[in-house]
Amino acid sequence: MLPVVNRPIIEHIVGHLARYGVDDVVLSLGYRPDAFAESYPGGRCLGTTLHYAVEPEALDTAGAIRFAARDAGIDERFLVVNGDVLTDLDIDGLVAFHHERGAEATITLHRVDDPSRYGVVPTDDDGRVRAFIEKPPRDEAPTDLINAGTYVLEHSVVERIPGGRRVSVERETFPALTEDGTLYAFDGDTYWIDTGTPQEYVRAQMDLVDGVRGAPVDGVHAGAKVDDEARLERSVVGPGAVVDAGARVVGSVLLPGARVAAGAVVDSSVLGEGAEVSCGARVEGYSVIGDRGVVPRAARLAGARVPGEGA
Repeated sequence: MLPVVNRPIIEHIVGHLARYGVDDVVLSLGYRPDAFAESYPGGRCLGTTLHYAVEPEALDTAGAIRFAARDAGIDERFLVVNGDVLTDLDIDGLVAFHHERGAEATITLHRVDDPSRYGVVPTDDDGRVRAFIEKPPRDEAPTDLINAGTYVLEHSVVERIPGGRRVSVERETFPALTEDGTLYAFDGDTYWIDTGTPQEYVRAQMDLVDGVRGAPVDGVHAGAKVDDEARLERSVVGPGAVVDAGARVVGSVLLPGARVAAGAVVDSSVLGEGAEVSCGARVEGYSVIGDRGVVPRAARLAGARVPGEGA
């Protein structure tokens, strides 16, 4: 539900799927499922029907897939996508690749500078996966192609996943499929970003503001208040957020109700809902100020994490 240019990430993801004809979406939920149900009370999002599969306990990645598929009654081929990844992946091309190779499962790949945060995936010339190595040290990774978090799975994969315990798709399911020669990988060769760090969360929004993914979008919500004497550069300002006269906001994200007081500077950082940067303070270096957190007057923060109210 975290917003990207004033729309929840889930809407960016579901909207992308809907453009390829996906009309049924299962949300695998654990933490705060009520936030989704309250936001989409009719069980509809951008023309798709939503089904909420709420895990009674954390089941890890494969366990979550098994639980969600069974909870929703899925008995055919299906897509799995990560909820914090934004991509312009060609879904039709991915499904065609999967079908042509008779794969049991197909994962998408993306090339990165540092693969140590991800699972790396060496393949043969036909795309068959030769190994699946989860989060190797940077200097030991056999390839810079990583698991990009979108999968096409046959229903038989669900039957492979044991119930009653936590199961990792990266450490158990995919290696087993690799051993059987039924796991393939598709190089998406397209825009892809994992929004799971402050740097990438900010970058995902700047890419939209800068027009990296099509026509540039206006990051300032109509319900925001930016004083004429404030300086605003390449930033996203949510509804109800306030930037006072003499303040400067550069390459940053202000969530709803955040405030940057007179003379304060926010550079390459994120302010949570209702957070405040007091007069003369400076926040930079991908700092994150939690919901309703307060940065004191004239403070200097770089790369900081300020807990929100109640944290």
